[in-house]
Amino acid sequence: MRLGYLHFSRFPVQRKVIELPELAGRPFVLVEEVRGQQRVACASTSALKAGVRQGMTLTAATALEPSLKHFPYRPEEERRALVGIGEMLMSLAPGFQLSEPDGLWFDAGAAHLVKGEEGLCAKVLALCSELGWRGRVVVASEKFTARALARHGAPRMNVVPEGEGAQALAPLPLSALEGPEQTAFAALGLTTLGEVAGLPVGAVTARGGAAGMRAHTRCRGGDETPFIAEVLEEVLEERLTLEWPAESLEPLQFALKTVLDRLCGRLSGRKRAAVRMNLTLKLDPSGQAVVPLTLARPTAQAKMLLELTRHRLSDVRLEGPVAGLLLRVEEDCEDRGQQLALGDAPEGDAALEVVLSRLATALGEDSLFMAALEDTHRPEDAYATRTFRPPPMRRGLEGELLQSVEAAEPVPEVMRERPSRMLGNPTTIDVEMTASGELLAARLGGRRRRVMALVGPERLSGDWWDARPYSRDYYRVHFEGLGPAWVFRDARDGRFYLQGLFD
Repeated sequence: MRLGYLHFSRFPVQRKVIELPELAGRPFVLVEEVRGQQRVACASTSALKAGVRQGMTLTAATALEPSLKHFPYRPEEERRALVGIGEMLMSLAPGFQLSEPDGLWFDAGAAHLVKGEEGLCAKVLALCSELGWRGRVVVASEKFTARALARHGAPRMNVVPEGEGAQALAPLPLSALEGPEQTAFAALGLTTLGEVAGLPVGAVTARGGAAGMRAHTRCRGGDETPFIAEVLEEVLEERLTLEWPAESLEPLQFALKTVLDRLCGRLSGRKRAAVRMNLTLKLDPSGQAVVPLTLARPTAQAKMLLELTRHRLSDVRLEGPVAGLLLRVEEDCEDRGQQLALGDAPEGDAALEVVLSRLATALGEDSLFMAALEDTHRPEDAYATRTFRPPPMRRGLEGELLQSVEAAEPVPEVMRERPSRMLGNPTTIDVEMTASGELLAARLGGRRRRVMALVGPERLSGDWWDARPYSRDYYRVHFEGLGPAWVFRDARDGRFYLQGLFD
């Protein structure tokens, strides 16, 4: 099995800079409480240059760098951020396994879909870069090989061919073992993994036991540790605790962007799109405010959701500063993407979605509706308005049968299109016809309009059990100065009626 490993140097520091961009280039540390003392868990590059080191007390670190800022180190937040990255990569890899605190493995079995393993590495790094992460990625056949090279190798991406793990590992320092075996081999004067791999198997086993033999095997490019994919959470939500309570919308913007980027990355990795969301604002010192977000169209686009959230929050009056936020997806659906016609501008379509979503959020879900098919053949009654809901995803045998039926029974060309502007009640029109029954012109909008083109007829009839049975011959008529219209001739009275207009 081919596996990739994605490593982030000082992952907690990167996460904090993404959440608070003003920290970029400044000295700061993340601290944890150890035996009643605040000690450094991770330090930024500027802090390291000032002499701050992991394990140092916060007092000693501040003495070295008086302008040092400090924040609490929360392992659960680091884990959630890693899970978010792993789910985002599921658009390229079938599964992932965490390697806390700063990396994860992912299944590279689908690399052939993205121009091979080198293409997969490039795609992984590009996805991470879009969210501000800087990492290194290695693809190999063993978990240890991929992880050791990603953590201690120089290139940002590397692909180790099958059977060449030992050769790739040989130059790495002994610290790549990261275990008690490292101390034992260092006592022998060894400095690289290649030197460990060159030791006799029997001598290593006799001196180091099973643990020593396992380390020796890994240095020789062997690792039988299984890949266990992470179990995905059923409920999609992201949360963030603010370092300082926010009293206005502006300080919340960076936090909202961070949370939405993570959540939309997870949605995209799962090929899902959000339909309804709830934003919960935790207030200081107590209380909370829930802000519902209803979308005009299912989406996983962070930019559009951020615009909608900003607009929604501008109308909310809070009883206190915001100390944290929780964004939860209440309803989602399969992300089928969006097919644009030639010439359509995605920016304009996205702007329309924001406007529609604002209306739905401000006026309620019932303000947006969709056309639902009715059990009747009569065109003016063929659909009714329903509260908008995305179409259900077709799964299993039933979905395959429906798709096969649709593919096997093509709709006739003349019946494929119906007017987008359908009249609720057909209206009579005065027409001019030749002696042979050809349609020449009609009076519409207070003026005579010549017929430029005509397609038809398409006969529709039905509902014989109803009190209003019908039989009609429909035509698609292009009128001068008006465009294409849907017109029918009623068999009951022989008159012509306007049913709708095409865009």
